[in-house]
Amino acid sequence: MTDETRWLREYVELALDLDRTVSGEGGGSLVVYTGPEQWRQAVAERPPRSPAALVDQAEALAATVPFDGQRRRYLTATLRAIRAVAAHHRGDRVDPYRYAELVLGIAAGWVPEGDLLAGHDLLDAALPAGPGSLGERLRRWQQAHLLPADRLDQLPELVLAADAEARRRTEPIVALPAAERIGCELVTGTHFLAAGQYHGDLRSTILVNRDVPANLADLLYVVCHEGHPGHIAEAVLKDRQLVGEQGRLEHQLRFLLSPEFVVSEGLGLVAEELVFPGDQAQRWLTDQLAPKLDRGPITGDLARIHEAKNLLWGAWANAATLASQGRAGAEIAGYLQRYALLDDQETAAALGSLRAPGMHLYTHAYYHGYRLVRGFIAPHTPGWQRRARQLLTEPNLPADLAPPQPAS
Repeated sequence: MTDETRWLREYVELALDLDRTVSGEGGGSLVVYTGPEQWRQAVAERPPRSPAALVDQAEALAATVPFDGQRRRYLTATLRAIRAVAAHHRGDRVDPYRYAELVLGIAAGWVPEGDLLAGHDLLDAALPAGPGSLGERLRRWQQAHLLPADRLDQLPELVLAADAEARRRTEPIVALPAAERIGCELVTGTHFLAAGQYHGDLRSTILVNRDVPANLADLLYVVCHEGHPGHIAEAVLKDRQLVGEQGRLEHQLRFLLSPEFVVSEGLGLVAEELVFPGDQAQRWLTDQLAPKLDRGPITGDLARIHEAKNLLWGAWANAATLASQGRAGAEIAGYLQRYALLDDQETAAALGSLRAPGMHLYTHAYYHGYRLVRGFIAPHTPGWQRRARQLLTEPNLPADLAPPQPAS
């Protein structure tokens, strides 16, 4: 084993060790790992290390990174995040925004309510006209597009059909492996709506929460985020190119509470717009999906509804800050209902999600990642496909995403 490989093994085992510490406190996994099983097994077979010991090792590894350039920057940023999370579990407490800066590599900050109300205005113009408050109109629109409970078993088929179309539309941006295989499973007892899970060897699964009513109008929004050109496409391409072709073994492990996931979540939220610009998502759902379910057309202005939805992730970010400050559940619930336009059931689910270890921090990745990535890619302007391809195939940090400059 070379010195570089030995260092990378220590790096991977550090993240796996920290994940075990966090999971041991009742949390979900903070890593996605597709590397050598013996590295994972070595961690599982030895006694857990204290958060203080993990802080020390993160500092030692950061001081001895055996690579230069972008590779060094990426590893240093991830080690900074690992150290900050380990220090948090050691008992260290810093201001929530300073914690977000250390872990996610962004200047999060409070999202002004004026920006959220601008999202409300966009949604108001996009939803079908009708009586009631904006939240009531949104729920009426959602209800009109729900998949009937007696047809839930068709959902995996619909998800895979949507992903196949999204994958076809991703090909002009970046070539995808022909041998890629993807499945869909309905799951229960989880806090997420859906998740794209990459298993390695070009195999992936889109997991969908069967406990949450499925909104057919949001099908492509969710599938593009989790599948193509979102999380699964990114995982597959980086596994093939960074690990397979360049031997960058560090990319066999992805630590969720780190800067790269700000970029990943931003890419996921922009994904539908990349491959279904304008009204193309609405037309595809109306022409291809609705007839299979004996449903009418998708109503409203779907593209603007989803743009407003992305902007209202800012309300979630503010609610996450309130949660990290220890504010009362009733206050957080009221904020989400006022600005994110959630109903009582959605609010209860949101509070459960924010209580999951790490989620009060991770939630910032959605809104701030969306703003960064959309500004960087500038969809459907000159050079946008090259910039999207960069995010899908190369390691990127939030600090790398400067908006494109107009030609002089």
